[in-house]
Amino acid sequence: MINSMTGFAAVERETASGVLILELRAVNHRYLELQLKLDENVRSFEPLIREQLAAKLGRGKVECRLSLMQRDHATKLAQLDSTVLQQLVQLSVTIQQHFPQSQPLSVADVLRWPGVLQGERLSHDTLADEIRASLAQAVQEMIDSRAREGAKLQAIILARLADIDALLEQVKPMLPAQIKAYQTRLIAKLQEVIHNADEERVRQELILFAQRVDVDEELTRLGAHIEEVKRILQVGGAAGKRLDFLMQELNREANTLGAKSVSTEVSQVSMSLKVLIEQMREQIQNIE
Repeated sequence: MINSMTGFAAVERETASGVLILELRAVNHRYLELQLKLDENVRSFEPLIREQLAAKLGRGKVECRLSLMQRDHATKLAQLDSTVLQQLVQLSVTIQQHFPQSQPLSVADVLRWPGVLQGERLSHDTLADEIRASLAQAVQEMIDSRAREGAKLQAIILARLADIDALLEQVKPMLPAQIKAYQTRLIAKLQEVIHNADEERVRQELILFAQRVDVDEELTRLGAHIEEVKRILQVGGAAGKRLDFLMQELNREANTLGAKSVSTEVSQVSMSLKVLIEQMREQIQNIE
């Protein structure tokens, strides 16, 4: 199964600190580009979020919005760590002994000291786990969304491939009669110059004829490229870049087929092929 690069997921999660609201939006992009829009109270988790997203997503421009709606009582959950507090008091006494003129620690200084509020430290660790769980859920939802969109893209591409197969089957029976008609016109043309015994001119016309009507290689390569596209779609995975390359190859062969055309019908088939290939290429731009 192939995946689209377009996707969306939204998760709301109740936590001890409040309600986590997470949104992921993805669109097509050449590489993986992460754009994080985090509220100030969860900004410290940016490295965690980037790491988790990069581990699961391959390509696309992904926008991640994360906010935490804190409860009014959330700040009351913190408790003093008596061990750290006692160590801080002893440290303050020692400093006062060595520097009598220094200002003693204020209550605000004590509360800001790392580790004094034990509940805050535990809450931060717990919140990190909640964010990981929310991300895992949102990423999986977006992957599922991308897979559903990818299935639609695959169906469109397979339909276009079937149309191309039909065109190739249509043009193959035309070739013998059209080559014969072109040969007749060429012989008539040569008869006009043969009486002048210009052998070089005759030779050049024959070479040109051989080059113009030989489209077997183009038809063979078109068929081979089509089968390779089908195989890649069947295997799935990160196939976007490989499919885009094959679209270039298909377009090159369609152009050559048109350039070698000996009839209006073959020229029209060549144009129809290029239209179908372009339609596939547009869809493939959205494939991961």
